[in-house]
Amino acid sequence: MTSPDRSKKVLPLPADDSVIIFRTEVSGVHGRLVRLGTVADKILSAHGMPDAASKALGEAVVLAALLGSALPGDGSISVQTGTDGAVSVLYAECKARGKLRGYARFDAEKLSALPASSERLDAGSVLGDGHLAITIDEGDAAERYQGVIALDGRPLDRGAAAYFEQRENLPTFVRLAVARHYAGADAGLPSAMHWRSGGIMMQMLNSTERGLADDPWTRVRILTATIEDHELLDPTLAPEQLLLRLFHEEGVVIERVQPLASYCKCSRERIAKVLCSFGDTDLAGMHDSEGKIVVTCKFCAATYSIEPAEVTLP
Repeated sequence: MTSPDRSKKVLPLPADDSVIIFRTEVSGVHGRLVRLGTVADKILSAHGMPDAASKALGEAVVLAALLGSALPGDGSISVQTGTDGAVSVLYAECKARGKLRGYARFDAEKLSALPASSERLDAGSVLGDGHLAITIDEGDAAERYQGVIALDGRPLDRGAAAYFEQRENLPTFVRLAVARHYAGADAGLPSAMHWRSGGIMMQMLNSTERGLADDPWTRVRILTATIEDHELLDPTLAPEQLLLRLFHEEGVVIERVQPLASYCKCSRERIAKVLCSFGDTDLAGMHDSEGKIVVTCKFCAATYSIEPAEVTLP
């Protein structure tokens, strides 16, 4: 994108729904920037959850996108929490080539008891005590790998940074942000509130001396920590402008850009196949008053009304 040579042209980057993989030219710190617009709104709006739960899920989806940009082949990476808080389960998955999906489980009574003025999610008020698990599946019959770390009262971004610091010995900074954004009427569409999310992750992959005032990692981490939530979310702030604001003294080299999209595996055929694994007694208890089995996908919230004839028991 740019370098200390100010004569080089700044190339425009996708405004939304992509992960930008880059490095700082002077210090060699590696970074990833995610901005989600339509993708975030599609995933979060489908569930119709309270704002606090939607924000928590939005953060998990952004984290999965940041991590998934390093996936090889047809693999996948998932981020999952299990806690005793108002949002007890978060699950977000990124498949290779930037396909995202996710769901959350929450307690409505616990959510309603949270302070309405809380702007930043934290493990104490929303996630509670529990763990963060990151699972990597490289596909092609490769063995899956899972790492787990206690959240210990930390928000998701700090928990993720601690995971890489402690388990992988990689200096890491993560910032995640999610909010509703007002969009005015355009092209015949009415004005509405839409979900947006964003995140940035910086890692020093090959540093052996850290902690000094002039250490490249210390310098870049301090620069990255100046980022504000609104800068990650503002659709009028171009990604290249944000990166230049943060690292204009370092210079930024864009290595690649990965488009992101929402997806789901559900279909009538898949659901009917799963139902075939139940016995007659279990299936009988699933029928509604019209004799159909109504199933709602926990990822995309699509509802399927399955006829008895579609479920053929072995």
